[in-house]
Amino acid sequence: MLIALIAKDRKGALQTRKDNRDAHLAYIEATGVVTQAGPLLDEAGDMCGSLVILDVADMTAAQDWAANDPYAKADLFESVELTAWKKVIG
Repeated sequence: MLIALIAKDRKGALQTRKDNRDAHLAYIEATGVVTQAGPLLDEAGDMCGSLVILDVADMTAAQDWAANDPYAKADLFESVELTAWKKVIG
């Protein structure tokens, strides 16, 4: 099941994102369920959120993955949305 995770960072949290980026990327590699991912950007081109496509068994697995992401544990996000997604192109 493909799940889109769309997360928006807390205001002024760019340094928190930078400080936890290596751990976040290592988590992505270690878990093996991310098919696509990248930061959302603000008007200045700075990272301000995340878009992650997970390939997991169900929504519970996606919620577990999101809760254990180092970014989430660092309290980076103001909001996180998980929604089922269907790949059509690409």
